[in-house]
Amino acid sequence: MAEQTHVLFVEDDDVIREATQLALERDGFAVTAMPDGLSGLEAFRANRPDIALLDVMVPGLDGVSLCRRIRDESTVPVIMLSARADSIDVVLGLEAGADDYVTKPFDGAVLVARIRAVLRRFGHAGGGDRAEEAAPSDTDGTLAFGDLEIDTEGMEVRRAGQPVALTPTEMRLLLEFSSAPGTVLSRDKLLERVWEYGWGGDTRVVDVHVQRLRTKIGQDRIETVRGFGYKLKA
Repeated sequence: MAEQTHVLFVEDDDVIREATQLALERDGFAVTAMPDGLSGLEAFRANRPDIALLDVMVPGLDGVSLCRRIRDESTVPVIMLSARADSIDVVLGLEAGADDYVTKPFDGAVLVARIRAVLRRFGHAGGGDRAEEAAPSDTDGTLAFGDLEIDTEGMEVRRAGQPVALTPTEMRLLLEFSSAPGTVLSRDKLLERVWEYGWGGDTRVVDVHVQRLRTKIGQDRIETVRGFGYKLKA
């Protein structure tokens, strides 16, 4: 790559921090590693990294709070790291604006794969060919669902004429729904298409992102079909 991808890594365990930093650097990433949330926030503001890896349990400013602070300022991708697959940790991190999470101990190759998948969503939020197929009703690439307008070329969303700020993951999720309005999409299918999971993933990631999306585009816009998944109301 012409320019190294810059990773902010916040982890208080010295061994994990140093080993993970070395592993990421071997894979070609530039890494800024910080031991606590406050220094992590300062490093984020000073360096504006391409992606942030935040451990949930760090001193000073915990990872969830740090994620919220970052999300207030930026749509940069965030992956939360947790020493346990505890529902509270996972949900709080995702609700704070994280795009994904990885449970420790993690395999280095898996972590790199998840980082690259998230970065692809950030760089190509349109979701590939499916996004282009999603616009049969408007020649200018704009889809309309009631007061909701989706510009699939400019990657912009408006509700009642007002712009709606979506993260790249939320945008790609919305594009998946809008490509097949009225069609039920299972959680597993959304994990595969949006998060690029080639294996079974945690469907809580989907559920929390759908809830976040609903708060921005309207609670009744996306319908839950119990036992099957979600669909965008046509």
